[in-house]
Amino acid sequence: MTRAEKAKALFFEGYNCSQAVAVAFADLMGLDEKTAARFVSGFGGGMGRLREVCGSFSGVVFVLSVLYGYDEKGDNEGKKELYARIQILAKRFEEENGSLVCRELLGLKTKGADSPIPEARTPEYYKKRPCPDIIYSAAKILEEYIKEGE
Repeated sequence: MTRAEKAKALFFEGYNCSQAVAVAFADLMGLDEKTAARFVSGFGGGMGRLREVCGSFSGVVFVLSVLYGYDEKGDNEGKKELYARIQILAKRFEEENGSLVCRELLGLKTKGADSPIPEARTPEYYKKRPCPDIIYSAAKILEEYIKEGE
């Protein structure tokens, strides 16, 4: 099973978009799945259901930060390198999915906070949501990027 397939399956198991991506890469980050899921739990629904940056792409940024991030104050070179990686993958994600913004990906018209109450995960929920395919796309883009660097 590819990491993209695993991420999609994790969404169907009940993880949010960001968690599905991060957990699929937990082993590469040296994290157990529970820790990875907790670290990104607030990024689902476009950050707490605010419908802003897509949770699956937030998961990608989290993984990139763990794998390629910097930790020294004033490390402008490290910052530049990480931001460049994020921008490369953001471009690929946007080309493949049409946007980086959750509400746009979901076809929602209004900007701003949505209800904090998540929808029940029913068969109807999964039928009307593009999220599983977007999660797959995000994880595939990340997986390919990591392989390119090996």
